[in-house]
Formats: sequence, structure tokens, C-alpha cells
Amino acid sequence: MLANGAKLGFKKSGGASFTDLPGLKEIPEMGIEPEKVENTCLTDKNKQYENGIGDPGDLVYKFRYENTKEDSPYRVMRKAQDSGEVLDFQETLIDGTTTEFSGQVSVKRTGGGVNGVVEFNLSIALQSELKVTDPGTSAGA
Repeated sequence: MLANGAKLGFKKSGGASFTDLPGLKEIPEMGIEPEKVENTCLTDKNKQYENGIGDPGDLVYKFRYENTKEDSPYRVMRKAQDSGEVLDFQETLIDGTTTEFSGQVSVKRTGGGVNGVVEFNLSIALQSELKVTDPGTSAGA
């Protein structure tokens, strides 16, 4: 499946619906990679392991830079960064899979050069679990 058609929406905590952020160019890997914890006892012949808590890694979304309107994603997310508020997000893939999570944002405009586009990176510091909803099922099922 291509990433084409993927969307990222946000809302303020407790808000009614998600507002899509236009200009999304790249989505991050999504999922939890649990830490491998060694738990070997003295009678074991080999080291024994179990899964610890997970680390989703860096959630960085890449966007087209555009800052001409009040509701430009670059401007809206910078305001959220400045306030430090925790926002709710929903990533939607073209097949209908959604991933919802909450986090604080930081915004960084990329550099550019001759024939190079200027973009911005939206980094999200995760503040919740990832809630994945498969296509054709109700939210949270």
C-alpha cells in the first residue's frame, strides 16, 4: 500500500472532531517496540528475556511549508508548541486504518537551497498509548 492519501488530524483535548492538517508529505513508522529485558535466574542454561515497556520512537511528520494564513498548519502547530498544550491526533491511512494518540508538539522549519523545497517537521512527544482501529470496525473495538 502506498502512503498516498494518508492524513493527520488534530483536536484540542476534549474537542468534538479532528481537523486535518493539509500539506502532509511524510508519515513516521508507527507502533511500539518493547524493550527486551533480561530475566535470567541461576538455574537457567541460557539467558532468558521478556518484553518490557514499549518505545514508539520518534513521531515526526513532514509537511509542506506554508505560512500565509491564520490556519496554516505551520502557524497553528507553532502556537500549540508555544503553549505546551497536549493535543489529540488521528492518523488515517488510505485503507481506513486510524491511529489515535495524544502528545505535545515541536515544530522545526527545514533549510533549503537552489531548487530545494522548504518544509517543516512536526515532532510529537507521545503522552498516551497508541489506539489503532482497523478498517470496518468501530473506534476502540
